[in-house]
Amino acid sequence: MSIFDAARSPRLEAQRPETVRQAALNIGEVLSELKDEFPRVTASKIRFLEDKGLIIPQRTSAGYRKYSSSDVIRLRFILSVQRDQYLPLKVIKDHLDAVDRGEAPEALPGGAPAAPQLVNSDMAEAVERKTRLVSLAELQGLSGASEELVDELLKFGLVEAQGGLFDSNCIKVTKSAVLLASHGVEPRHLRQFRTAADREFSLIETIVGNEMRKPEVSARARAAEEAQEISRQCLEIHEALVQRAISQLDR
Repeated sequence: MSIFDAARSPRLEAQRPETVRQAALNIGEVLSELKDEFPRVTASKIRFLEDKGLIIPQRTSAGYRKYSSSDVIRLRFILSVQRDQYLPLKVIKDHLDAVDRGEAPEALPGGAPAAPQLVNSDMAEAVERKTRLVSLAELQGLSGASEELVDELLKFGLVEAQGGLFDSNCIKVTKSAVLLASHGVEPRHLRQFRTAADREFSLIETIVGNEMRKPEVSARARAAEEAQEISRQCLEIHEALVQRAISQLDR
């Protein structure tokens, strides 16, 4: 089965109830299939994607959902481009709808694959890792940002150019800023994130400062590693607090 067949099969099979789908899984088994790559995915998330029309699992006569291997491939695709490219569900759905119609749409923004395929951690890392600095034109091409938006991000210190070039962190910030702009969020609204980042770094610098002042090269390496771990834990706390607040919205 080609990747385009895998993309189309959930919709086509939904239209042909007599089709026999092999390796049918319940939602718990699907979560087990996905947990290594997407440890935070939940049954509610999968049902939400179904409600939005991105995936259509088979239903048993009793109404229970059953997922095929093609469904799992499709879920991996949706979750990976959400995670790695920060694409909104509407963009992903429009793309998949085109695939379902038998079309061959262009690749999604940010270099995402044209159709669902298995995505492992090495592939995800390759997408996100940028081994060289990029020019303003390349930054705009990778992110879809206008020159005016980049200027605003520079103005508020959200991205910084190094000799007129931008690193991978600037690419991530700009991509997110483009998507947030579609929700009416302007760069000036994002200044608080720069302020929060500066405060977080100040905390990290205080913790690893003694190690950084040691003359040994190995000490600086240990300090950098410790700083990365502290940053990861700070981000975990931040995400958990925001997600807890968001979870109150549908209660």
